[in-house]
Amino acid sequence: MKVDRIRLGLRLLLASAFLFAGYMHVVRPEVFVRIVPAWVPMPRDTVIATGWCEIAGVIGLMIPQLRRIAAVLLALYAVCVFPANIKHALDYAQHGGGIGWLYHGPRLLFQPVIVWWCLFAGGIIAWPSRSPK
Repeated sequence: MKVDRIRLGLRLLLASAFLFAGYMHVVRPEVFVRIVPAWVPMPRDTVIATGWCEIAGVIGLMIPQLRRIAAVLLALYAVCVFPANIKHALDYAQHGGGIGWLYHGPRLLFQPVIVWWCLFAGGIIAWPSRSPK
């Protein structure tokens, strides 16, 4: 079925992105520590832990029995890291430098799509198709 192929393709692309991000969080946490909001305890440890969560989510997406729970947890992860994305954008607005609003604006607007993507790729939601399976 066409939707199954689309879902598989999106799942593989999503898994690749999360695997790369997770790897980078684990091996280069200092890159991400500076965008962690001040209210988050133990920023370096938190960044490393989130990297392992991303990697675990990727593994879960690839195991049919774990796919749905992994999809939900990755979607929740995307919601939870949104404050860091906002901080990253605001720091740019305040201090300049970096990659600019051509990155930050679309990145912030794309966050709900990432949440949808996790849920669709994991078979939790059906939209825009008619059946979740």
